Formats: sequence, structure tokens, C-alpha cells
Amino acid sequence: MDFRLPDDVRQLGDAAARRFARLGGVDLARRAEADPAVRREAADALRDLGTDDLDVRADEEQLLAGGALCRAAGAVALPWPLVGQLLRSGAHLLALVDERGLRVDHGDAAPSWIGADLDGRAWLLTDLATPTTGKLGPFVRTGVLGEQIEPIAADDRARYLVLQAWTVLGALEAVTADVVEHVRTRHQFGHALADFQVIRFSLADAAIAVRGLEQLTKLTSWRLGTGDARGNLADAIALRLHASEVATNVLRVGHQFYGALGFCDETDLSVIDRHLQPVLRYPLSAERMAQSLIPYVRDQSFTSAIA
Repeated sequence: MDFRLPDDVRQLGDAAARRFARLGGVDLARRAEADPAVRREAADALRDLGTDDLDVRADEEQLLAGGALCRAAGAVALPWPLVGQLLRSGAHLLALVDERGLRVDHGDAAPSWIGADLDGRAWLLTDLATPTTGKLGPFVRTGVLGEQIEPIAADDRARYLVLQAWTVLGALEAVTADVVEHVRTRHQFGHALADFQVIRFSLADAAIAVRGLEQLTKLTSWRLGTGDARGNLADAIALRLHASEVATNVLRVGHQFYGALGFCDETDLSVIDRHLQPVLRYPLSAERMAQSLIPYVRDQSFTSAIA
């Protein structure tokens, strides 16, 4: 297959990157933590980009367009529930959740939500206004399950996970570029960090992993329009699991080479890492996501990414 994105999709991604840069890039996420009302700037920017007219369910190109938006949003830790908005049903935004510990990122940013688990069971969500405790995921809200509603289709659950992977991809691309610039300018023992072979090798491994995630994300997006619903969901779960694994390794490398500075909010790495955590942790942890793939392997719904 041709891994090049359609021109319209690429142009939308470029336009989104420019628009988000005008908002201040990662600094918008910093400002939003101090004043959550600032998130309306992100919502306005998405509206200007035509998000309300985008239907990621319609065809492959519109799904890729949604992916390009999520990629650009991930690169700046855009403080807005973009994936849920792209998969909204009427006035309801969609969130994949774990009913045993209901948490929704930016749950207070929209008045109405549908929560669905990976099996498709769905509920209206209520009381999404209470912040969770802790520093990770500054806009995560807890809530309760309300009225149970019609199940969410497997293809929509697959699209949700794929769009999450596009978000992770954008974040990791930004982190990799940021860390490369850091090691080029930071000196120790009279040499730039980039002069040390072990650092170059580690960054090369990280860059290769991110490029591999890019190709798998594109491939899985394309396969959503060609396979059966159960196989599509299995592919999406595997992609989402792989995105978590790549993120863990790339973020580890970033923090290793930044040192303590990487945990200071003055660095983009710190902000992106913290805002990315809800995407990596919800609806399930990496371990439980891997366990959820087992039934698809057993019944051969999932074979491999290149089957």
C-alpha cells in the first residue's frame, strides 16, 4: 500500500499545526492548567479548522483527516477532548471507559457524554465535574454511569482507539524532535551530549520506533475500511497497545537525557508527558489492554498487522 497521506489530509494536518502554533503550542496546555477556561481557545481553533463538518465514519480519507488533526493536537498536548468530539453522536461526545474506575479526560469540557467499554456496552455519563487527585492528567474527571443505552458499534470503538494512536504519534514525534535539539545544545565534559555514541544510538532507536508506529497507524487506519468489524477492533486494540509500548520507551529516553530538568514544567517534555498519560492509561492499562486482545487471537479474529 501507499503510505503517503492524501494531499487534502496532509494540508489539513499542516493547517492544524500552524493554527495550534498560533495558540502558543504547548504553552496553551500550561495556561489551561492555571485557567481551565482557556480550553475554549482550543475548541474555537478546531471549529475554525472545520472539525464540526468532518465525519470520520464516512470513509477512509475522512478518518485519516481526523487522524491528522489528532496528530497535530498530540504534538502540542492540545487541552481538548478531540477524539471524543470526532466520534460524537448528536450532542454526546464518546469516551471509551472502564466501568470499574470511570475516568474521562476533559470530561467537564462538554455537557453530555456517552461512555462505552471495549465490549460495546454503553451508558450516559453523569457528574463529570469532579477532578481526580494527583498531578498526572490534570483535566481527568471522575463520574458515574447513568442510563444504559444502545451498544456502540465495534467499528466506532476501533476508530476511537486508532485516533488515540494518532494522538500518541503526534506527541512522540514532538518529544523526539525536542530531545534531539536538547542533546545537540547541552554540553557535558566539553562535548555536546549528541557527540556520545550511546546517546546517538538510543535516539536512533527511539526515532525508528516512532516511524514504525507511524506506519502501523496508517496501515490500521486503512484496514478499518477493508476488514470485518471484529477483526478491525482487534487490529485497533493491537495498535493502541503498541502505541503505549512505544510511548513508554520514548518518554523514558527523553527523561533520561533531560535528567531532572525533564520533570520541570518549563520543558515541553514534562507537559506533553503529563497530558499524554490519560491517553495511555484509558480506557485500560497496557497490561489489561493486552489481556483484552487474547480472545481475538484465540478465535483468529486477530492474526497480525500484515496478514
